[in-house]
Amino acid sequence: MTDRKASVCVLGGGSFGTTLANLMAREGVPVTLWLRDPDVARQISEQHENPRYLPGVALDERLSVTTDINAALAAAELVFLAIPSGAFRTVLQQIGSQLAGKQVVSTTKGIEQPGFLMMSQIVEQEAPAAHVAVLSGPNLAKEIAAGELTATVVASEDEQLCRDVQAVLGCANLRVYASQDRYGVELGGALKNVYAIISGMAAALGMGENTKAMLITRALAEMTRFAVHMGANPLTFLGLAGVGDLIVTCVSPQSRNFQVGHALGMGETLEQSVARLGQVAEGVNTLKVLKQKAAEEGVYMPLVDGLYAIVFEQKPLPAVIARLMSAEQKNDVEFAAFMSAAPAKL
Repeated sequence: MTDRKASVCVLGGGSFGTTLANLMAREGVPVTLWLRDPDVARQISEQHENPRYLPGVALDERLSVTTDINAALAAAELVFLAIPSGAFRTVLQQIGSQLAGKQVVSTTKGIEQPGFLMMSQIVEQEAPAAHVAVLSGPNLAKEIAAGELTATVVASEDEQLCRDVQAVLGCANLRVYASQDRYGVELGGALKNVYAIISGMAAALGMGENTKAMLITRALAEMTRFAVHMGANPLTFLGLAGVGDLIVTCVSPQSRNFQVGHALGMGETLEQSVARLGQVAEGVNTLKVLKQKAAEEGVYMPLVDGLYAIVFEQKPLPAVIARLMSAEQKNDVEFAAFMSAAPAKL
């Protein structure tokens, strides 16, 4: 690994995109942040703050900001994608040809239908000549922006790409680990959002610590069961992109999906809770996609079924809880069976 750090572009000026760009700027990495809104871009340039998505956080004066996506990409060797999943393919269709030969890292957590596609698979379709990786883990934007100690995972079969991401992101406050299980890392980042909604509801209802611990551990078993069925490495879910991300998303009030679940638990409708949040909560869309895919694949996912019944079928919460607690009592840990599963697919 050389001391030279690649020139970087971050696409997406939300809380996480802004945080990543600012972290790299602070470390002297040549980085440009692209966002659509000219007002926010001007505020970042003039006031060194993103008041919409990261209020109160002072941004490094070396952070370059633009609304010209073509100019941002032209100068970049390494591109981080922090675009909401709903707009992900649209943006990639516009810039796919410009990503040829570049290193591209998706930080977006979501699943596209039809096809049950991860975001990195969309990158491969729209920019087939790019080198692709994903970034995931217990990475709350506000804590990273505040300099709190944290860690993340970059996943790709391209070892040089992983090393280059480690070089631009790794610093005293952020440790970057590498993985070759891109599919498992990305799937874990998408699935955990569903269970954060459940945890938010549990917190709003005043459920005990035993209940919260049960929900998180059964969520881990359930998402791992599904991921291994789909071809992921079970050991991935024992790391930062699995249990690490699941814990922080399920216990932190900063988690958007936790906030949606909490609002639902307090009696708000789904529309009210999402509107009050003002940002995308990927778990709501992922719940629909996951419920359908689990049914198609025949994977047992009682927590997903229960949450779907509450959110989209207006089933009463007590009845759903009673059904979950009266279900067949199966084995606790299923990793022995997982270890014979097929290797991770990419």
